[in-house]
Formats: sequence, structure tokens, C-alpha cells
Amino acid sequence: MRKLKKKFKIYNPKIKEECAVFGISNSNDASTLTALGLHALQHRGQEGCGIVSYDGKKYHSEKRFGLVGDNFNDEKVIKKLPGKYAIGHNRYSTTGGTALRNVQPFFADTNAGGIGVAHNGNLTNAITLRNKLVQDGAIFYTTSDTETIVQLIAKSKRVKTIDKIIDAIFQIQGGYALVMMTQNTLIGVRDPYGIRPLVIGKLKNSYVLASETCAFDIIGAKFVREVENGEIVYIENDELKSVKPFPPRKIRPCVFEYIYFSRPDSILNGKTAYEYRKNFGAQLAKEDKINADLVVPVPDSGNAAALGYAEEKKMKFDLGLIRNHYVGRTFIEPSQQIRSLGVKLKLNPNLSVIKNKKIILVDDSLVRGTTSSKIVKMLYDSGAKEVHVRIASPEIKFPDFYGVDTPTKKELMAANKSIDEICGFIKAKSLKFLSLNGLYLGMGFDKRNDNYPQLTDHHFTGEYPVKIIDELGEDKVTQLSLLSTASNN
Repeated sequence: MRKLKKKFKIYNPKIKEECAVFGISNSNDASTLTALGLHALQHRGQEGCGIVSYDGKKYHSEKRFGLVGDNFNDEKVIKKLPGKYAIGHNRYSTTGGTALRNVQPFFADTNAGGIGVAHNGNLTNAITLRNKLVQDGAIFYTTSDTETIVQLIAKSKRVKTIDKIIDAIFQIQGGYALVMMTQNTLIGVRDPYGIRPLVIGKLKNSYVLASETCAFDIIGAKFVREVENGEIVYIENDELKSVKPFPPRKIRPCVFEYIYFSRPDSILNGKTAYEYRKNFGAQLAKEDKINADLVVPVPDSGNAAALGYAEEKKMKFDLGLIRNHYVGRTFIEPSQQIRSLGVKLKLNPNLSVIKNKKIILVDDSLVRGTTSSKIVKMLYDSGAKEVHVRIASPEIKFPDFYGVDTPTKKELMAANKSIDEICGFIKAKSLKFLSLNGLYLGMGFDKRNDNYPQLTDHHFTGEYPVKIIDELGEDKVTQLSLLSTASNN
């Protein structure tokens, strides 16, 4: 299997999403609706998907590699998942290798009954907890930090399941959103800072939990509210109940949900992600004085920001790059010559639009810079007069430890080079990033005001809201990996 995996390459130069969770209570079509919800959340993880259901007597589980539409599109598969309760998960492993045993949801028997767990995020003390559990006799089957949570719940001395869960989450640290299922109970948990997202919906008499509101739209559910930071919600007998075991804290959701991760039509704090991204582009335009002929987005990630930029500047907006939406896995080991094509697998220049034009190229972020350099070269080779790169977020200088797959600090371009040096590397005529205060202004806040609602913005500032217990690497910035006592979910 490992030899085969080397031949399965996915072109994706962006920061990777962190996984998706979904759950539904009291529905005759629980597994079907879960599959649809996961389909809407496919952008958050494409390596594997799974569903666990409960039929009143037994739990049923189906976990597969690949996309939801390729695995849960058959009535025969759905029939293997009977019951009125179901939870599901889309996986992108933040680090380490891919193995079917790591695909969620996980299921375990406890002295209080069975429990299924789906997890989005990363625990910053997973290795410490895992080592302690192993010393106490626990046996781990997977290399995921999610299993640490399952083990903590199973080993709790509390009697009630909800108390076992509270006992477990008081021991874990990091950014996380959990959807769990016991006999006739659906449970959602969000970390004390609300770093990872979790929302509540309603479909007739069924409650729904999901990573984003776009999962509600596909099944016709109504968005009720976000799960609050540090809140546990649980649905019993069609009634939503809430427990808040942690001391009150100011919510600090991950800023990249607004910039990139969430689907454009998902609602975040009362607005769609699309609205925020247009505002980021407009704010970037306000901070910019460059003159050019045309604003071009890097599709699809830069579309909304580029449109906001063009509207603010009253400039022409056009699609100078055409995206191939059907790029998937390549089933051959590519030669160096093929690998060097890189970005052309996904993007191709629209010659009639860009030839002899001074172009402002807008994207949502810049990570390693290698993709930007290829796109800039592509535009120049296609006849562009000038290419000015504009990034609708600040410079990414620090890695993530809360469930987002970012490179190490050594690989982050902005952590090691000045803006002029980055501009030289990507060979653009000029380069500008949105300021940090501009990012907050684009969200309707002013960072200069002491009362602004700070987000988890450590990617730009290096200010981590949750202490990193299991720091690894020469400069303590590598991602946690439970493959050597490994964290990935």
C-alpha cells in the first residue's frame, strides 16, 4: 500500500483544510443525509470519509479512502448504515501517512455503552496524553490524536456519558470540534476558544451538527446558531441541551476560516465567507496605489477578493486564468519534466484577456511562493506587460498547531524573506499584502481598538492562544505527528 501511495499525487499548493464533521439525530434518512452533508463539506478533506450509524440496537460503520461521491453514492452502502442517528467525517491528515484505520468516525465500547467520535482539529498535548495512557495500559490501534480522546472517555471513572466526555475534554488542549453519538444521543463539543468551527441546524424534528452551514443547505435544514466556544450541546428526546463546563473565555475562531477554508456560501458570524473575502479585497485596494489595466483572480481562491478589489478601484475584472476543475489523482509516477508543469495541471492562461495588459493578480494567501512564481511566469510567457501580485491577507510567518496543515517555519516564504525578496523570487513587478489591521477592518473590526474581537491569527502574529505542550523540531515549529507517537486527523 505504501508503494502505491507514492504514485497518488494530488496537486494542491495551498494550505490544507482541517477535516469536516457532521451528525444528525432522529431521522429515518440519517445516513443518507449524513452522506449529503459530507458531500457539501468535501472541500475540508478529500483523503477519506466515513459514517457511523446507530439503529437502536447496534452501531454500524463504513469507512473508505477517497471522495464522498465515490463511496456513498450507492444504495447498497447506505443500507449497511441503518438507524435514525448518524455521524460522519471527511479526513485530511494534517501530518503523517494515510491509513484506513485513521479514517473517522472512531467507535468504542465503554462501561456506559458505545460511543462514536468524529474530530476536526489537533490536540497540542496529544503525545503527552498518549504516552501516559500507554503507560497505564491503553492499547492504540490508530495513529490519530482522535483516538486519545476516545481512550480518555473510555477510561473515565464517571458514570454518565456526558460526565465522561467532560472529564476527557478537561484533559485535552488545542483547537477542536467534536461530534459524538451514543445510544440515541447526538453530542457536539467546541474547544474553549472556539478555534475550530461547529454549527447547529434543524430539519423538522431532527437536529444537525456540522462544520459549516453549507452542509445544512444541501439537506434543507435551517441554521439555528453556532456552538459557543467551550460549549457542549447534546440532543436527547428531540431536545437540545447545553453544558458549559469551562470558565468563560473570549472566543477566538481561526482567521483562515474567513480567508480560505470555509466554502464561500457558508455563514460565519452573521455573514457569508464570500462577503468577508470581497471586503478583504476592497480593503487591499484601499491600501494600494498601483495602476494597471485589469484585475485577474487566481481561481477559485482569489475570486471574491479580486472582485472586491476591482469594485473598490473601479477597474475591469476578468478571468485571465482558466481553472481545470477535473484535476484529481495521477495514477503514474510523473517524471521531473511532468512535475515541472506544476500549476498548468490546474490553471491555463486566457490569452485573449491578458495579452499586452498590465495585470493585478489577486490571491487569498501566499505560502511557499513556488506556485505564485509559476503563475507569474505563465502570465508573462502569455504576453502580459506587467504582473503585480496582490495578496488579500497578511504574510504567513508562523505554522499552525490546531488542525491546519501548514509547512514548517523553514518552508514559509514570508518567515524567511522580506516582501522585496519575495517579489524578486516570484518575479512579479510588485507585491503587496493586506495589512493585519486591514484584515480586521475587512471583517468590520478595528485592531487599533482595544475591544476588537481578536481571532486566532497566529499565522501572522505568532501569538498562539493555546500553549503548545508537545513542541518538536529544531525551532519548535514542526507539526505534531503521532506516527512517532503521531497526531493526525
